[in-house]
Amino acid sequence: MRRTQLLLDDDLWKTLHLRADQERTTVSQLARLALRKAYSEPADVRKNAMEAVIGIWRDRDDIGPTNEYIRQLRKGSRRKQMLNV
Repeated sequence: MRRTQLLLDDDLWKTLHLRADQERTTVSQLARLALRKAYSEPADVRKNAMEAVIGIWRDRDDIGPTNEYIRQLRKGSRRKQMLNV
């Protein structure tokens, strides 16, 4: 775990402390739960999103075969630039 500091206005500070007392927990734990709820998606949601992208270009007939295009990208100068570093 890592430590961080937050600046809270007085109303929010009081609200968090009251809620923490009511739930017999800490303000830190309330903050962690709220942040997870607001910003973290469950692993299965992330996995489903990634799996939905697999084969996205498979049925496209307007772009032609992509194998040659990918091979051309791999022949670029990036590898040479990396080796010269």
